[in-house]
Amino acid sequence: MASETVALIVAAGKGERMGGDIPKQFMPLAGIPLVEHGRRALTAHPGIDRVVTVVAADNSYPVAGETVAGGASRRESVRKGLEAIGEAGRVLIHDAARPIVPATVVDRLLAALDGAKGAVPVLPVADTLAGGGTALGDVVDRSALVRVQTPQAFDFAAILAAHRGWPESEEATDDAQIMRRAGHEVATVAGDPLLEKITWPGDIAIAEARLGATMRVRTATGYDVHRLAPDEELWLGGVLIPHDKGLSGHSDADVALHAITDAVLGTIAAGDIGQHFPPSDPQWRGAESGQFLQHAASLVAAKGGTIDFVDLTLICEAPKIGPHREAMRARIADLLRLSPDQISIKATTTERLGFTGRGEGIAAQAAVTVRL
Repeated sequence: MASETVALIVAAGKGERMGGDIPKQFMPLAGIPLVEHGRRALTAHPGIDRVVTVVAADNSYPVAGETVAGGASRRESVRKGLEAIGEAGRVLIHDAARPIVPATVVDRLLAALDGAKGAVPVLPVADTLAGGGTALGDVVDRSALVRVQTPQAFDFAAILAAHRGWPESEEATDDAQIMRRAGHEVATVAGDPLLEKITWPGDIAIAEARLGATMRVRTATGYDVHRLAPDEELWLGGVLIPHDKGLSGHSDADVALHAITDAVLGTIAAGDIGQHFPPSDPQWRGAESGQFLQHAASLVAAKGGTIDFVDLTLICEAPKIGPHREAMRARIADLLRLSPDQISIKATTTERLGFTGRGEGIAAQAAVTVRL
């Protein structure tokens, strides 16, 4: 649509200065690939209608949302992305290596486009600048210099024409340079230190700290009960446990995963497991409860959240949980894409009191912590 505002994320590079076997745009930051942080932030902004990610033609890493194959250089990748968009009113071009995208910067960029064909976020240069080499050279006046960041915002037709007119024999450091070469003035708006680019291995740790400062911790609990019955399988924590009875319920009745699922949903105020998977719906009869937990985790991820820790308590007289604890931890960690050391499983009895004490059923209580 000609009036759309589209965000184009450039994630087709190799990121060789970071080292390692994974391109930096796919390296994990708080458990999520760098590119996904920026994609979620831009998708969530109310002023952006569509997000497209440019990836390498031979990319084998999973990328959410709409993607398009890039080219041999950043400039060529942006050009291919713009051509793939086809038609829009405005476009924000962003580097995947800048994972934290403050909404206030996007607000300023979009506002600036009301009076200009292009706008970029900038920061003042605080350090002394001087010539380099084996000996320090002359100091450069920094008063008129700024550090340019992304996303950079443009009138779509103007930046597409500028890219089409750029000489194939030359490269450009950014899209603002291409826009200025085409004769357009590019406005500047205040940038943000949170937009710093990930370039070197140590930058990941810095970004982790910055990201942590923007997130808030939420904790929620879940509780579930299922009765024990003959001729049923006993699934606990995603593990099939040998026992003379099993748990009865509409799905596989995994009381442990059900409690954790409710806790995960609670962290984003998304109701309970029954709202998402009604027991009256026949499609969930005998269903594996792991898919319920993964669905809840995907809702947290869609809101930009990260699950940090799961604490589960199983309440029963039998079976003994100890022999199966590590298998359950491993399975829950796998379902949530966490490390087993982020999963705690405890067991207790009620000293033969109540329905669990009489061996009539098993109860589970879970607490889950996320950053959002």
